Amino acid sequence: MAYSISTQNFVALSDLHPNLARPVSLSNVGIIYICACCKDIRLKRTTLSVHGIPDGGMQTSDIGSERYTFSFTIRDSPAYFINVNSWGREEYVRSLSESFRVGDCVTIENPLVQTKELEKEEKFNPTTPSCYKLLLSETHSVVKICCHYEVDTKLLSLLHLPVKDPQDYYSLGDIVANGQSLDGRIINVLAAVKSVGEPKYFTTSDKRKGQRCEVKLYDETELSFAMICWDNESIQLAQSWMPRETVIFASELRINFDKFRNCMTATVISKTIFTTNPDTPEASILFNFIKESAATSALDDITEDQLKESINLQTIVDIYTVEQLKVKALQNEGKPEPVYGIIYAYISTLNIDTDTSKIIRNRCSGCHYVVNEMSNTCTFCNDNSSDAKSVFTSFDLLVDLTDHTGTLRSCNLSDVVAEETLSCTVHEFLTLTEEQKTALKWHLLLERSKIYFKLVLSPSLRTGLRVNLLSCKLADPVEASQSLSGKGRK
Repeated sequence: MAYSISTQNFVALSDLHPNLARPVSLSNVGIIYICACCKDIRLKRTTLSVHGIPDGGMQTSDIGSERYTFSFTIRDSPAYFINVNSWGREEYVRSLSESFRVGDCVTIENPLVQTKELEKEEKFNPTTPSCYKLLLSETHSVVKICCHYEVDTKLLSLLHLPVKDPQDYYSLGDIVANGQSLDGRIINVLAAVKSVGEPKYFTTSDKRKGQRCEVKLYDETELSFAMICWDNESIQLAQSWMPRETVIFASELRINFDKFRNCMTATVISKTIFTTNPDTPEASILFNFIKESAATSALDDITEDQLKESINLQTIVDIYTVEQLKVKALQNEGKPEPVYGIIYAYISTLNIDTDTSKIIRNRCSGCHYVVNEMSNTCTFCNDNSSDAKSVFTSFDLLVDLTDHTGTLRSCNLSDVVAEETLSCTVHEFLTLTEEQKTALKWHLLLERSKIYFKLVLSPSLRTGLRVNLLSCKLADPVEASQSLSGKGRK
């Protein structure tokens, strides 16, 4: 029996058929799982941005006009969920698509029940156990959002129950191990969220606007695995995930081999349904892994940038002063997305003439994590691989950045960026005399630099901010002067 708000005049999804003798009111109808729609038929991955289709074959007084459509998936019990399609005028469809989000509870009145064509329907929509689909029309159908106090808690619990068998999934290590044999396959994935990137907006060669967001996943078998979101709805949902605290079950993700990165990646498609923090034994094991990793600070020893995250500095254009950046950080409180920008500042603290053990660390060649100082081996890689990984030395500096408005303390300057800033490798640095190190330090302290950075709120740090330097080079005097004259971002 379906979980319902009220049994009066409601029909459960399991009881639907095209020959119902009375208008249909559905009983969940509840839980919205995905709302997939496109402004352009070619952008099937862009959710909740409506797509128009020529009004061919439909009887209308306005010949040649367009009808707009979008679709979503609803569920009212552990076993039953169904796809819903709507069509109508642009104003109607846009208004409907903006009236609810993933996770809302709704009732639907007077939909048309129609037998679905399996091959056609499930090519771009989630695979459902129902033999039918629902059609909503502007004239006859109504969708209403339910207040939380009206909804049975058993219905809300469906949000944490995967729509697929919770044991039917690939680990990230399985995906990497299978490699290109999985290229193009659609599979289920259970993983933890490591980081959520900020949405990136772009315009295609034919003037269509789009967006993408990269989410990094991890589990017991793989430290970092990229998942790309292209549509508005999945990007909004991803922004709500708390890194290193959230587990997701993603049904019907597409796996591809990324030739540019030379690795496997996942792509969110219009078939994908996410279950956030699933209530399953498998997810509980992964939750425990997250807690243990956090307790040992293994995942805090390195940033995404040190994991060779590809960041195009040319896409970073916003200029800040220290004061403006601190205000921006306060405005972003509670938001997981990072802030990228440029700052013209002096390095006001640079302790490179101190004990080298405090500024140079050994990292694993496999995962780039800091290795155990006593054993000089990577605990994680050796626990998950039969092959012992080599280690390499890397700069790991904390610097202060100062301009005319204030100081940013304890910013991370590490690895390749540090070598470029100091104009020497770790091995070259170790050959310098104390006098040479001091001279290098004061040369950098007395020069204004153009610094690209990535800022993330980090309550666990003393400053509350984690600032990673992505590039630090001497600034052009004219360019820096223009910035100090008020061209920074307000």
